[in-house]
Amino acid sequence: MIYSFITIFVLLLAFGGVLLRGAPYVPTLEKQALAALELLDLKPGQTLLELGSGDGKVLVLAARVGLNVVGVELNPFLVVVSWLRTRRYRKQVRVIWGDFWRVDWPECDGVFTFLLDRFMGKLDARMQQVKKPLVSFAFKVPGRKPDAQKMGVYYYKY
Repeated sequence: MIYSFITIFVLLLAFGGVLLRGAPYVPTLEKQALAALELLDLKPGQTLLELGSGDGKVLVLAARVGLNVVGVELNPFLVVVSWLRTRRYRKQVRVIWGDFWRVDWPECDGVFTFLLDRFMGKLDARMQQVKKPLVSFAFKVPGRKPDAQKMGVYYYKY
């Protein structure tokens, strides 16, 4: 009984605790991930940074088109899922277990996120320092007009 309680507690902490730092795990739809990659228009060999990389779907899709990809994920269970899912592309994909607000962001050519609305202002401030294009699924940057949009994905030039 105690092991069941501990297991449930750990899972709730891993999946629910991320709400304090970003967004809960909700899989990105393939159509929106492909739209994001199209909007960013990165070329093979360039690097995409995914903030909150979840189950690794976007990492795999980006690697398939020849991009190098770095995913930052707070949930340790999803880090393992992403690592397993991206093994085939291990030369192109790196998954970092950590809080993307606290880790140093690697050099990149574009950023993808599926973040909650309440964090988009904070992300905008960070993107103004990074000065790289951003694509955001579902949520807009407050006070900024998207430079382009497609299928619920918003593109911003910085």
